[in-house]
Amino acid sequence: MAKPGDIIVGLDIGTTKTCAVVGEVDHDGINITGVGQARSKGLRKGVVVNIESTVGSIREAVEQAGNVAGVEIATVFAGVAGSHVRGINSHGIVSIANHEVAPEDVQRVLDQARAISMPGDREVLHVLPQEYIIDLQDGVREPVGMSGVRMEARVHLVTAAVPSVQNVRKCAERCGLHVAELVLEPLASAEAVLTEDEKEIGVVLVDIGGGTTDVVVYVNGALVHTAVIPIGGMLLTSDIAQGLRTPINEAERIKVRHGCALASLADPEDAIEVPGVGGRAARQIPRMYLASIIEPRMEEIFQLVRRVLEESGYYERVGAGAVITGGASQLEATAELAEQVLELPIRKGVPTGVGGMAEMVRSPAMATAVGLLKYGASRPTVALRPAEEEREKKGPGLVRAGETSSGFWARFMSWLKEVV
Repeated sequence: MAKPGDIIVGLDIGTTKTCAVVGEVDHDGINITGVGQARSKGLRKGVVVNIESTVGSIREAVEQAGNVAGVEIATVFAGVAGSHVRGINSHGIVSIANHEVAPEDVQRVLDQARAISMPGDREVLHVLPQEYIIDLQDGVREPVGMSGVRMEARVHLVTAAVPSVQNVRKCAERCGLHVAELVLEPLASAEAVLTEDEKEIGVVLVDIGGGTTDVVVYVNGALVHTAVIPIGGMLLTSDIAQGLRTPINEAERIKVRHGCALASLADPEDAIEVPGVGGRAARQIPRMYLASIIEPRMEEIFQLVRRVLEESGYYERVGAGAVITGGASQLEATAELAEQVLELPIRKGVPTGVGGMAEMVRSPAMATAVGLLKYGASRPTVALRPAEEEREKKGPGLVRAGETSSGFWARFMSWLKEVV
């Protein structure tokens, strides 16, 4: 566990944006002290396809966050996503030494559970305990100290393709960063937006990112299912660009500012201006027409989410419904459409449980980055030096030369409105 005064950094390397968030641990939780964002150009569906471009995005985001927080960032908790991620439930059984469960017994049973047969090009990212069974007593969450002769662990294993994991690590290392741990991105998002009550009752988190839609299911307080759907907000932007015959960057802007996931809720009197391609003149179209392009794709995403839930066998067990988060979840009427398709109670998930510059991260698009921060706070960490110690050691220069903090925030907020 991190100690008060420790500084932790979450690094979300997404398909459309790279985000770094710096937080300082205190006795009441985590205070956000720095945020940095940069456009991502080197990823496709959550996987690195261009190392140089990805390195540039990471460096820009990390430098921004470090300048604002007044620290030199050296260690990060980085996210991993993409259709190469797989989840599987497993179990292990061991005898209990001395008839009382010790931490060594817990480690042995978890090692037993993770010892599954898999191809050499895959590795285990997470071993997530669901429950322990000691003799005939099931539902045990904290087995250490309990008496018995045999212990079983039921776990959820998250595996990923080795090359994809190595490329994320390589990009961070080329920026001079040490990756303390690679974390499944929807697992991090769940840390930021789900409540313990929701996890206990049963809930599905739907994280609609730029390249993929990630789905994780919690039942009885434990993660029981993960899935990745290879459709995200970028495909929606592509649909708009083709349907309106406008450049991709303009399609993204139109989606963010005027998008609506239900055509029936768009005012037929509203009109938007659409720039032409190749110097062609701009034209006016009804906002309802834009919504008619968005709705089928968003409906497809939620239909695939429902299929994942039904095939997993957990559809009837998510009593708390679904929480939708990620950049594309911010479109108007997304929750209403999700409720129609999934036939579950829906709410939008925004990061909670942090202080400091909390308003800067109170957006579904920031869920993964904040979740990485909170995940890191629960793990053994290498703390960064506070700004004043760094300045004594290296002299002034941690704050970007020639830029006041107010100037940075004005530029940052302007950029955030365009991409979030």
